[in-house]
Amino acid sequence: MALVASLGIVLAGAVSGCSMDLLKPGAFDMFKQPAASSTVTASSGPALPGTGNPSRAAKAAPTPVVGTQTDETPPPPPAPVASDEPPEPSTPALDRVVASVDGDPITMREVKDFAAQRGQPIETDDFASSDAAKVVVKELIGEKLLEQEVKKYDDRVDDAQIDKYIQQLRQDKHMSDVEFRAQLQASGISYDDLRKRARLDIEKAMMIEQEVRAKIDVPDADIKAYYDAHKGDFTITKERLKLAQILIALPPNPTAAQVSAAQKKADMIRARAAKGDDFGDLARVYSDDESKSNGGELGWFAPSDVMDQILVAVKSLKPGEISAPIRTSHGIHIVKLEEHEVPGVQPLNDVKTLIRAQLVDQQSGAQLQKWVDSDLVKQHYVETMY
Repeated sequence: MALVASLGIVLAGAVSGCSMDLLKPGAFDMFKQPAASSTVTASSGPALPGTGNPSRAAKAAPTPVVGTQTDETPPPPPAPVASDEPPEPSTPALDRVVASVDGDPITMREVKDFAAQRGQPIETDDFASSDAAKVVVKELIGEKLLEQEVKKYDDRVDDAQIDKYIQQLRQDKHMSDVEFRAQLQASGISYDDLRKRARLDIEKAMMIEQEVRAKIDVPDADIKAYYDAHKGDFTITKERLKLAQILIALPPNPTAAQVSAAQKKADMIRARAAKGDDFGDLARVYSDDESKSNGGELGWFAPSDVMDQILVAVKSLKPGEISAPIRTSHGIHIVKLEEHEVPGVQPLNDVKTLIRAQLVDQQSGAQLQKWVDSDLVKQHYVETMY
């Protein structure tokens, strides 16, 4: 069963270049582990569920009132006063506190809701005799510990990172800004809510990167072994080109003056790109193509799907390079070759980073569990009450 359902190995776009779909249920479930994953256990440390923290408990105990002893017999307690009022109902089971993290209570209702969301409903109210309930309580405690920890990253995320994250999300969905906001509205999510959720997602990603992924060492020998055992995964069967463009549009039958003005504008843009200006930003400002809202991103193409004039210009480029301005019937194009897949087995050096990330992903669950068990549990006051 997953220790943490809110953290994951797919990092936010502002952190690692990837993004997550915030518009779907579970979009912020960043870390999901197989059912066999270990959970926070009573052997993890002195502040584990069910053990409490003796030193903290002692501090919290009420101070006894010290008085003068006498031999007088204490008076009998007053007789109960009759009342027509019905007796106060006992606390409903679902509102009963079953655990706490740093003094913040966890109720039975929270635990049952948490379990139901993960497809493992708890039917009993007797948590003391239910192993399944105890497991879920410990998982929820793990969630609470990580929620406390992620607060340390509140001041590490700025608006520019959130903007980049949302922009990447929109590009992944191939939507204009207007289309993207319309889908948000249809999904019942305000743009402000999206930004808040994106900020939290980036904070979680930063925490996982620093506390979990960065502490995993993957030897080169392991990368080579994985490559040798999975060469089929790194074999390309069809040539493909990933392109982005900036288009300076021209009308049908343009005048010489119109062509000259478009060419001058294209040369200026190409020069800025060559000096290091971000291609996507230039596209959003200057391109006349619909792809401008996606930073000029066009996606993947087979060579046969690319216009001849453009194909000739980009075939000689290396990934990341930008073409000189290209004249077609649509106008003047400035094209960036983002990636070029050529049939054959990809060299190890080309996929080394990808393999390393995959192996880190495989070990992240155990590393996360180790971090929670060996560090977080000992840094917080955790107790169970069933």
